[in-house]
Amino acid sequence: MSTFKKPGFLAIELDGAGWDGADLARAVLAAESAGFHAATFTDAPVPARANALQRAAFAGPVTHTIALVPEVDTVYTEPFHVSTQLASLDYVSRGRAGWIATAADAPEAAAAVGRSAVTGAALGQEAAASIEVSRRLWDSWEDDAVIRDVATGRYIDVDKLHYVDFQTPAGFAGVGYSVKGPSIIPRPLQGQLPVLVPASLLGEVRADAVDAVLVSAPAAELLAAEVRDVRARVGASIAVIAELDVVLDARGQDAAARDASFDGGRAAFAGSAAGLTDFLADLLKEADGVRLHPASLFVDVEELGRLVLPELRRRGALRPVAQGGTFRDLLGLERPASRYATAAAAAPAGAGK
Repeated sequence: MSTFKKPGFLAIELDGAGWDGADLARAVLAAESAGFHAATFTDAPVPARANALQRAAFAGPVTHTIALVPEVDTVYTEPFHVSTQLASLDYVSRGRAGWIATAADAPEAAAAVGRSAVTGAALGQEAAASIEVSRRLWDSWEDDAVIRDVATGRYIDVDKLHYVDFQTPAGFAGVGYSVKGPSIIPRPLQGQLPVLVPASLLGEVRADAVDAVLVSAPAAELLAAEVRDVRARVGASIAVIAELDVVLDARGQDAAARDASFDGGRAAFAGSAAGLTDFLADLLKEADGVRLHPASLFVDVEELGRLVLPELRRRGALRPVAQGGTFRDLLGLERPASRYATAAAAAPAGAGK
């Protein structure tokens, strides 16, 4: 159960950072220095480009406070590998990892792995199954499964590793599969990484299977109402995060004069830093957080860090950045116990022997 409370938080999409290590490090450190709470990484099947999870893993050791949240597709990636790679990211980032679970209608991605394209309701079913597999695998090691007993030469207590026994449900539209488990790496530092999904996946993906929902709208003036609508659907225990494209007056140029190619499905703000501050202050009365998609990463981050985030904090609309916190802490989530440890503790003596 979330204990999420105001004030809100801000995330920033780092897709414009470039793909070499120097540019990525510069971008994520600029976002952290500006006071953003989370950085996200989009993904696409582009040859010779590090994927979102790899870029987030690179950012882990060079950052200290900012949460690192890659998009990872659930349709054409093996859920066992997704879960273990995300758990590794949680270790690399010292508990600051999350997962934006996407399900793209992407024939080119299907072709890249030799699969038939998945469309329609099947996309949501793939996402729901992948999330469930990952959550079970993260729980498959109890927290104290690693014992490092030198005297007996045992690294793990095998009684604290568990089979997950997942089977895709009846009526599954895609190719069915099963996962036995357990995972091949210990339980993540957070126990369970926070899982975020776009609001478009709600329905096939149950609200109680995720920790946050990303909400878009076709225009900025419609965004707050869309947030309220999604909040009514998912309840108060799920964080609702608004999506906003941003281009600011910067370096002597009006926002209107700057070249900005935005996703047409997202709300967009173009104008002054003061105007954006007012807009975000109002939006954060409705949303738990906002993810900004800057038109030009390094140009807009400079303005955001200098003029927007400090003023939002002065007004009390934005929380401080926590030192040593986890992504679950940011979302107001307690660290959960492993479902299998709980089940084992509740079983009668001798059961299952």
